Amino acid sequence: MSLLLALDQGTSSSRSIVFDAAGAVVASAQREFTQLFPSPGWVEHDPREIWSSQLATAREALARAGVSAAEITAVGITNQRETTVVWNRATGEPIHHAIVWQDRRTEPDCARLRAEGLEPLVRSRTGLVLDPYFSGTKVAWILDHVAGARAAAERGELAFGTVDSWLVWQLTGGRLHVTDPSNAARTLLFDVQRGQWDDELLAALRVPRAMLPRVCPSSALIGECDPAVLGAPVVIGGIAGDQQAALFGQACFSEGMAKNTYGTGCFMLMHTGERFQSSANGLITTAAARPGDSRDCALEGSVFIGGAVVQWLRDGLGAIRSSSDVEALAASVPDAGGAIMVPAFTGLGAPYWRPSARGAILGLSRGTTIAHIARAALESIAFQSAALLEAMRRDATTRVAELRVDGGACANNLLMQFQADLLGIPVVRPRIIETTALGAAYLAGLACGVWPSREALAAQWQAERRFHPTMDRGRAQELMAGWARAVEQAAPG
Repeated sequence: MSLLLALDQGTSSSRSIVFDAAGAVVASAQREFTQLFPSPGWVEHDPREIWSSQLATAREALARAGVSAAEITAVGITNQRETTVVWNRATGEPIHHAIVWQDRRTEPDCARLRAEGLEPLVRSRTGLVLDPYFSGTKVAWILDHVAGARAAAERGELAFGTVDSWLVWQLTGGRLHVTDPSNAARTLLFDVQRGQWDDELLAALRVPRAMLPRVCPSSALIGECDPAVLGAPVVIGGIAGDQQAALFGQACFSEGMAKNTYGTGCFMLMHTGERFQSSANGLITTAAARPGDSRDCALEGSVFIGGAVVQWLRDGLGAIRSSSDVEALAASVPDAGGAIMVPAFTGLGAPYWRPSARGAILGLSRGTTIAHIARAALESIAFQSAALLEAMRRDATTRVAELRVDGGACANNLLMQFQADLLGIPVVRPRIIETTALGAAYLAGLACGVWPSREALAAQWQAERRFHPTMDRGRAQELMAGWARAVEQAAPG
């Protein structure tokens, strides 16, 4: 039976999963790595630790599966997207820590570019907004703050990549510097409709073309791993940013199909076919995973702090010992007791786009307990996601009939039921919730003939549980109105 190895490089951990041809997990391994916060609003990772943790989990997953790399049909890669790495082509060494997607240090640069009138061009070419979330201003910041970096980049001595590019470089011993459209589309530098880097945007953001990776299809015979890395020369067959990989792993291949991933952040994508649809409601347009020469697009909304609010309860407040304890604590009270948490620890993303916002807990009383705060924290994830779907519904030409969910927090039944109640449509959890990694495996398997078509993958997808809305719609609307008021108090704009 064909086996696929998915490398799932996330914001807080690196995972590797071996899948069989039925899409079932054979074995997996996961390691957390260090989060660096050098200044308020700044978030960094050590690229070398990203690679070492990813390589360790790949080898561990193979060992747990009882197979060698020679028995793996292909490797698929999925990754935290906008996180930016710049390295020296000759030595392979990073010239600075990776600047993480959550990092807000380039907001002054974005504000300057907005004031110069660049945003309409960015919108029309990339589908994005000018926000520190995306990679382009992060690259420029590194070039401006590391001595000699800009001149070296102009000479072609430096490489820029999102984490997928960094992993492929390491896997191939520095032979390949590539990315795919779903990652390129997150840089502020890529024309999504034409499928190529844009010289006008490169000039405006001051990023030398010589730094950029080659853009390959998301599913293709991209290259081979160096035999020394895993023990055999395994084909690299798939690359996609984590959220587009999850959309693919959820078999959302048709216009109007939507998924929400509950990870460190929450990311909702709705497939729009090959139509580049601009949003009038605070969403962005992005490239979906693109096998072959397809031009698939999606509408996307990003919540910066989703599951990370549970990590904050654990690490910041000491309210729980492990993230899995939050459901029982939140369920120990019937509701949040009037408390509403706006977890804008790194600003607010879609549909608000308020980078200066900071977190707040509103509606506290003398009777508020840590259980109420835990419940408000969980509910904040659902409120933010519901606001995204409301915006998506206003933009959509096709009705969203259900929301497919994945990511670690979708295992929380309390959260999923509250989400369905707010949305008024079924929330569907698949049998395999690791759909980000599964999407990477699907893309790699398609390239190597493990599956003949996307239709075959859609037929393989299975639901594990459907959460049907039970809350009165009037009550749901009251709750959403309360959330909107809390956002205005916490982040007036």
